[in-house]
Amino acid sequence: MHEIEIIKLPGLTPYADALRMQDERRAAVEKGEMVNALFLLEHAPVITLGRSAHTENVLRTPEQLAEMGIDLVQTTRGGDVTYHGPGQLVAYPILNLNEWKPDIKWYLRALEEVLIRQLATYGLNAGRVEGYTGVWVNNAKVAAIGIGIHNWVTFHGIALNVNPNMSHFGLIIPCGIQQKPVTSLNALLAEPPTMARAMDDFEAHFTDFFGVGATGPT
Repeated sequence: MHEIEIIKLPGLTPYADALRMQDERRAAVEKGEMVNALFLLEHAPVITLGRSAHTENVLRTPEQLAEMGIDLVQTTRGGDVTYHGPGQLVAYPILNLNEWKPDIKWYLRALEEVLIRQLATYGLNAGRVEGYTGVWVNNAKVAAIGIGIHNWVTFHGIALNVNPNMSHFGLIIPCGIQQKPVTSLNALLAEPPTMARAMDDFEAHFTDFFGVGATGPT
């Protein structure tokens, strides 16, 4: 049985703090000093630019975003432009893929599968859209995925829209995809899960799929 520490962060976590925690844990996992980890959290409002981001997909200036209380951050994950904020479940797995399968495509499909199984428990028929990463319901993206891998240890991860401020997605072209909308569990369900339940459900499906034993506070 693989071992993983589940770390649930309270309140809203600034993006820079989460990135620092991921980098520190990833380095420790690479060295064999600590076990794998799964960070579960909500971010303070932030727009992030991935390694292949096109700045034209940010539709406001940094000054305009700052006036709205939204940070603009260059980051180290793959992908284009993404929004994070309150009401969105963010999960950052720090996994040594050598313990499973050192394959980027397999890992991306694995994260999608965890989310698809979670959403099925809410009665949603979620799935993939060919040519795109993420999880979709009725051709609208409900969860985004952007990862980083260093020496086959993962960082960054997924963002599931539970009940975020959907107007903030209008400040960007999410993931550079103009032709497909973004949705949330709040829009799809008469009774969406609370954030606490969404975190618990993601943890359960994640640990089940990856066959890991959870340790630490949850």
